[in-house]
Amino acid sequence: MVQTPIKTSKVEKLKERSNFLREPLLTELKQDTTHFSEDAIQILKFHGSYQQDNRDNRVKGQEKDYQMMLRTRSPGGFIPPELFLALDKLSIEYGNQTLRVTTRQGFQIHGILKKNLKEVIKNILSSMGSTLSACGDVNRNIMSPPPPFKNKPEYQYAFEYANNIADLLNPQSGAYYEIWLDGEKAISAQEAPEVVAARKSKGKGMIVENSPEPIYGEQFLPRKFKICVTVPGDNSIDVYTHDISLVVMTNKKGELQGFNVLAGGGLGRTHNKEETFARICDEIGYIDKADVYDLVKAIVATQRDYGDRFNRRHSRMKYLIHDWGVEKFKSTVQGYLGKELKPYKKLPKWEYQDFLGWYEQGDGKWFFGIGVENGRVKDEGAFQLKTALREIVEQLNLPMRLSGNHNIILCEIAPEHKETVENILKNRGIETDPEAIEPLTRYSMACPALPTCGLAVTESERALPGITDRIRSLLNKLGMVNEHFTIRMTGCPNGCARPYMAELGFVGSAPGKYQIWLGGTPNQTQLAQPYEQKMPVEDLETFFEPIFVFFMQNRKAKESFGSFCSRVGFAAIRNFSANYTIGSYMDTDTTKRKFRKNQRRVSVPDEVFPQLKEIAQKEGRPMNQIIADALSDYFTKSKEA
Repeated sequence: MVQTPIKTSKVEKLKERSNFLREPLLTELKQDTTHFSEDAIQILKFHGSYQQDNRDNRVKGQEKDYQMMLRTRSPGGFIPPELFLALDKLSIEYGNQTLRVTTRQGFQIHGILKKNLKEVIKNILSSMGSTLSACGDVNRNIMSPPPPFKNKPEYQYAFEYANNIADLLNPQSGAYYEIWLDGEKAISAQEAPEVVAARKSKGKGMIVENSPEPIYGEQFLPRKFKICVTVPGDNSIDVYTHDISLVVMTNKKGELQGFNVLAGGGLGRTHNKEETFARICDEIGYIDKADVYDLVKAIVATQRDYGDRFNRRHSRMKYLIHDWGVEKFKSTVQGYLGKELKPYKKLPKWEYQDFLGWYEQGDGKWFFGIGVENGRVKDEGAFQLKTALREIVEQLNLPMRLSGNHNIILCEIAPEHKETVENILKNRGIETDPEAIEPLTRYSMACPALPTCGLAVTESERALPGITDRIRSLLNKLGMVNEHFTIRMTGCPNGCARPYMAELGFVGSAPGKYQIWLGGTPNQTQLAQPYEQKMPVEDLETFFEPIFVFFMQNRKAKESFGSFCSRVGFAAIRNFSANYTIGSYMDTDTTKRKFRKNQRRVSVPDEVFPQLKEIAQKEGRPMNQIIADALSDYFTKSKEA
């Protein structure tokens, strides 16, 4: 039986009286207005859309430039050719002319007016797509590694189970089709029989009896819920950042045996709210393949019944596991499941791959990965990615897979069509050699932020290209021409581009200022930590120069930047920076850089450092100069005494 919390938030009450996600959205959709009410906006999210306004167009005293962002539900990032062509056309006719690949392997269309929203969703549904539960307090788009390997069964299993679990956890009330298709069910792939059977499986309290929503109930989940299915060693989907991560386990013959299970990841947080924090998954155990659907339902039921429904900042499952501890969480899940989990199985080291360039699928065909800077699919000057993709899909009828690093993989390419794909891309100004892409750009991500995201406090997508250019120039200046690392940027602390797993994370903290996170790893297996609270973007070079110099002078062989920052610790980095003079290096040889060493360094306590830095910024003087002046003044007074 589902427990009823004593206190619930306003959003919980709204969900409860929405008639399973119908009202007030259905009523307001029929009204001749430019935007929805706050109540309708909350319900609209479950249908895959956020109401936004273009903040570049705000004029005091005038109504906001309201528009809708629409997001696709695309498990494993699969986009059939019909859907891409429809999205391309819809973005031109009703959107802002662009598409955006999300970091959860879906497409977003920005700029849709309220009056056109129903027509756009209807077209998506008629083109083998969906937006249902792409947003809202439900299971979001399920991720899996994007490469369509046909000769690696573990990849096929990951994609298959991502699809099946997405179907299992889809809302069932029918409200979505009533609103957007006037009650007609969209033509879609038939659900697997095991999924239909799993939805009816009751377990011990997993199901809400006599409800149109047997898994979710009338209040759905306390907050958004994220799942991935991957294969051992492949961390192209940030395995530690999800509410549930399943790892395909096969035998030596490549036959599926079961899944390793991790749970409790999540990156959203709020500045100056220490009770909110980024968290990575815990290892929970191993489940046989026959029980995996029931296990997923048991974990969802645990979050449904025990997640915080009063404080939405504390309502993600990561906080439930943090508060309870892994053992209590595991015991509760096993109670719903009716059986114990087996021990977690050993895995190989996780590695990140972006799968750019040409790869054989294993069935005689090829796939080709295209790097998409910050996921924005657009035509801009000589760079015409959107047109190139349209031409390729129209001519060759190719499906695509979207990656968790917002890139695009074109699939099912016959050998005789490889040249056609290359020529179209080159003719439209698209780089086809992944090694020619600037590495800082290749391994970077940014959220959209301004001007459309209502949560953004500063720029992200529009700022990151300039940031990476400046960092590259600084690295080159310091003789570090071959150095690169993962950079991720968000315009607010919610973490949509997963900056807390990056080697260098920028998190918007005020207009033109960023919290700096250091210490993630290239394979995204370790949380970064906050190093600086509000770095003005104009100070980027002077801020990072001493950090990069310290890294260059003290790194171990083949040590990554993030691993270095984690190993030496922030106190050591701050002490070096405090005693470093900007530009204090000598280029004595065109092939070798030497730096003047500070023969005698003076360290300051951590609690003094923020005060010292504040004074330095206020007076426009280097911190080491302030220390020198203070000591000089002290020695003078000592002599006089």
